[in-house]
Amino acid sequence: MRGQSGGSGRGFGLPGGFGLPGGSGGSGGSAIPVGGGIGTILLIVVVLVVMYFLSGGLGTGTQSGTTNGTQVGDETLNQECQTGEDANARLDCRIVGYVNSIQAYWAEELPQQGQTYTEAMTTLYDGGINTGCGQASSDVGPFYCPVDQNVYLDLGFFDSVLAQLGAENAPLTQAYVVAHEYGHHIQNLTGVLERSQSGETGPQGDQVRVELQADCYAGVWVANAVDTGYIEPISQSQIATALEAARAVGDDRIQSQTQGQVNPETWTHGSSAQREHWFTTGYRGGDPAACDTFSGAV
Repeated sequence: MRGQSGGSGRGFGLPGGFGLPGGSGGSGGSAIPVGGGIGTILLIVVVLVVMYFLSGGLGTGTQSGTTNGTQVGDETLNQECQTGEDANARLDCRIVGYVNSIQAYWAEELPQQGQTYTEAMTTLYDGGINTGCGQASSDVGPFYCPVDQNVYLDLGFFDSVLAQLGAENAPLTQAYVVAHEYGHHIQNLTGVLERSQSGETGPQGDQVRVELQADCYAGVWVANAVDTGYIEPISQSQIATALEAARAVGDDRIQSQTQGQVNPETWTHGSSAQREHWFTTGYRGGDPAACDTFSGAV
């Protein structure tokens, strides 16, 4: 197993966020988290599912050390998030369930690939937070910081950014955001994440390949989510609707909407077609081995 990839990371690629040139750097300008952005958000609009909690409370991935946020696994949060009704009513409770489902899957799957799975933390915050990769504001969006192996989620992001994109802030939209960031955690554990620091942008660049693999890993989790005991069966019509939403959040669509022109050489997350393809690849294959975005063209 290879450990943390230095002080760098990847994420959703919000313009001006940590994951893009011109974004805020980490400690001393060297630690950059994985994330921050619009790029991958709507790709995670997969399906409307009914998520329920196992008895006894949830909250894996707990560790101290962050500030100004609430970690999944916090005793108070566990006590308040016990049932499916709690999840339906509260975003933070839904995230508790998603985190447990995602980590349950990877904790079983990764050892089968000869890797050791180490739980990541998930910290919920609103407005701003101190992280191992530096100070993050609400402009960053969801991101993964490899320095402290923590997924950071600004709860206000789901309403504000998704609304701006014209997307429905549906439960599995939120779930797929989390799954994508945990995909970066898997890349960190396997040593792949460091390839995002090559600085190579563009449709075939390393930065895009890293993001597309995280999209693929999110699709793999969706394919296996029911087996974790947290998600009810997902219909093909729901997947089809999700893929339509996914096409709306590629780098090409975002650039066209925000800049009035498309510049493929600056892409960091992939086009609509690429993102749809790799999420579908992960979902249909249901196996991380299908997510080799570093061989051949993507």
